[in-house]
Amino acid sequence: MKKHYHLIGIGGTGLSAIARVLLEQGHTVSGSDALISPLVEELCNQGATVYTGHKAEQIAGADMVIRSSAIRDDNVEVKAAQKAGIPVLKRVDFLHELTAQHKLVAVAGTHGKTTTTAMAAWVFHQLGLDPSFIIGGTSKDLNSNAHAGKGEYFIIEADEYDSMFLGLAPDYLILTMVEYDHPDCYPTREAYALAFQNLIGKMEKNGVLLANADHPQTLNIGKRAEQSHKVLYYGRTPKTDYQIKDIHHKEQQGVGFRLQLPNGQIIAQELSIPGDHNAANATAVLALVDEMGLSINTASQALFEFSGTGRRFDILGTFQGITLIDDYGHHPTEIRSTIQAARSKYPHQRIFTIWQPHTFSRTQELFEDYLDAFRGSDVVIVTEIYASREKPQDYSAALVASQIRNQDVHFIATLNDVTKFLLHELENGDVVLTLSAGDAYQINQQLVTSLKEGRIHA
Repeated sequence: MKKHYHLIGIGGTGLSAIARVLLEQGHTVSGSDALISPLVEELCNQGATVYTGHKAEQIAGADMVIRSSAIRDDNVEVKAAQKAGIPVLKRVDFLHELTAQHKLVAVAGTHGKTTTTAMAAWVFHQLGLDPSFIIGGTSKDLNSNAHAGKGEYFIIEADEYDSMFLGLAPDYLILTMVEYDHPDCYPTREAYALAFQNLIGKMEKNGVLLANADHPQTLNIGKRAEQSHKVLYYGRTPKTDYQIKDIHHKEQQGVGFRLQLPNGQIIAQELSIPGDHNAANATAVLALVDEMGLSINTASQALFEFSGTGRRFDILGTFQGITLIDDYGHHPTEIRSTIQAARSKYPHQRIFTIWQPHTFSRTQELFEDYLDAFRGSDVVIVTEIYASREKPQDYSAALVASQIRNQDVHFIATLNDVTKFLLHELENGDVVLTLSAGDAYQINQQLVTSLKEGRIHA
């Protein structure tokens, strides 16, 4: 039965993906948001009706309203729907309905889940399975962040923010790495770890967990899960079910490794994207394919062809001899891994890393971890904190910048001033790596324009 869904906050990563799936399923979709983003423009082109701003009359005709976590209880559209007797659900409450008719493959973890989800969706596509999928970024290979497939599998990025993933009941769950994050949602490290344990409790009775054994907390969660589910381990740790061996890097190329399967077979895997962490991400997908009895050779070839996702080590191009890379990383571990990937791909080039801290709570809670996160970068630039959903505070990223353990660190508060600094300092052959979950991607946009026009050393 076709329905009319109205999504409040439709331009966000999560709701825009749900909207795309609903449209492809033939439902009527409307929505509202403060701004019309490129994601919203794509939805409008697919047939969605999207309003700028929030008004009570915009929910007219809706059978169900779905709201983003950022939308408050006093939102005018929420109140109008409740008054009219229209069900109002958060994403967590709607996900089960969206995925219930499928074999559900979920990818959870603090880091790596977007790339691993995109890898899995691409591999299943290349296997001819036409999966439905929701990814927290745009797949470069599938040209989308979501799809309503005709096949039996639904592959979804399981987002822990606001316990969103507890709306899922996975048949297969990949757990990449669990490390404390989102202190605005989880006041303690124990509460954060417990959320992942609760997700495992939501798994189907015969569900399979694939856990990264290289990380202590993930391993601990996996061991607990053995009491209720089949658990398989992957990683570089000896005696894992799927063991990564002989990781190697080639200049200007991706990462390669050998993978030993449970039957002793060795797979020689090459990726077109760099970084040790991507060897682990690819291994999780190969383990999934092998456990399902699908063609691991086809999967291996698909992973070699995999070109990545938007805003994850996204190489924007080389302009005036300067290479620009955009990345979403903002947690210390993500920063460390991304710089390592950049250094492995560009071993002889000078790397400028721009970091825009994301939220006051994360910056303060993980303060000590940030201080050693930038090793491998030649020049580090720290902008002011991107508050995101938090209220501004009397706390500056200048404090973090002053203690980062690199020789060449600069605190430059505004994005425009960062761009000016870079245009003065950059030389032919340099690499600029921008790390931001906020709006610092605009620096790359400014650099592209300026470099194309030859405005350098201004």
